[in-house]
Amino acid sequence: MDDNIRASAARLVRRLKEGGHTITVAESCTGGLLASTLTDIAGASEWFKKSWVTYANDAKVGELGVEEEVINSKGAVSARVAIQMAQGARERAEASIAIAITGIAGPNNDGSAKPVGTVYVGIASRTWANALHTQIGGTRAENKSGFVQFALQTAIHCWDDAMVQAKEAEAKEIIAMEEAVKKEEERLNELERRDAAARETAPWQDEAWAEKQAATDKEMGSDVEWSEEE
Repeated sequence: MDDNIRASAARLVRRLKEGGHTITVAESCTGGLLASTLTDIAGASEWFKKSWVTYANDAKVGELGVEEEVINSKGAVSARVAIQMAQGARERAEASIAIAITGIAGPNNDGSAKPVGTVYVGIASRTWANALHTQIGGTRAENKSGFVQFALQTAIHCWDDAMVQAKEAEAKEIIAMEEAVKKEEERLNELERRDAAARETAPWQDEAWAEKQAATDKEMGSDVEWSEEE
């Protein structure tokens, strides 16, 4: 197998292992080549869940839950089908991420309007899904290898992009929390300032209390007469 494909697979697996994630794959035109590439890496049982080769359209529908009307309207080689394949695989395998491949490896396009070498790769996680496509020119074997390489690169690209967005969202959340704390501190300070201002504008309250206290002290003073009983 091509060294570039092995290197891409290793890069993706490194991301999975760093986060303790798992992966599953669903393939059509590559016939299990992507699954084989990933499981060639030692320790795959720790992060590789399972895979599907849904070559026929009815297999895509029955095994992965791809909508038949989507296949009829968009074609089996399309972004919508790639995404639904990935989503179906991820849910059924209970994996962190799924990769799906659907394309035309050749040598014929079997009546499709899309040219030989066209491939769509779907990537799905629990919170997002995306699909990218490209066209490769070559023999059937070359196209299948190229599709796997493109799938691995797509997965890495989508993964890194998702991580960046997650970090940005986390940073925004931290900023929002800090702003909320700051506003609460400002509110409490304003309440304290108003309370202090209110006390300054109403000194009679302290004077009234002082007069009342003085009167009380006088009533309880030396005017009280005590008598001794024999």
